[in-house]
Amino acid sequence: MGQLGKSHMIETVVWSLIAVIFFGYTFEFNQPIEIYKFGATGWPRVIILLLMLVTLGNLYHHFKHGSAIQKGRVGIAETDDSPTDYSNPATLAKIIAILFTPFLFAYLLKPVGMYSAAPFFIAAVIWLFGERRWKWIISITILIYAILLGLFVVTLNAPLPQGNVSPFYDFSGFILKMNTQLQKLW
Repeated sequence: MGQLGKSHMIETVVWSLIAVIFFGYTFEFNQPIEIYKFGATGWPRVIILLLMLVTLGNLYHHFKHGSAIQKGRVGIAETDDSPTDYSNPATLAKIIAILFTPFLFAYLLKPVGMYSAAPFFIAAVIWLFGERRWKWIISITILIYAILLGLFVVTLNAPLPQGNVSPFYDFSGFILKMNTQLQKLW
């Protein structure tokens, strides 16, 4: 079986079970939607299919290479640097900020909405992970935001939280109006 170990098989089985269980749950809300030809289960099933493809790709990689460390992989130190000092208050503050940011984003989704909160969340995460060049932060934020809008608004036509506070709700309405005008062009 190549270089597959027991842990690789267990990992594949666990991820496959998760995908199968979630796929089974999609039949609970499988209803047609007037404005989306793939129905309510269209995009969740695409995500589940992608999860299975990644799981099978991971299994194939482990079959060919086992658990060998990939040379030059991001996040793998090639030198024996000193370990991170978690007693440093600045390090702890950064870790707490990184872990707290998604909760703040989720909390702000209802009043602010996805369309207004997402760019700030993306930029905050990039900044918290250490990028300090503002041109890069802004350009990467715009790219990721455009991909999110393209995927969820234009392609999947998925309803995202619009917010209920005036300037944010108005911005969400503007995005949706632009999407409607774009859809009419096709």
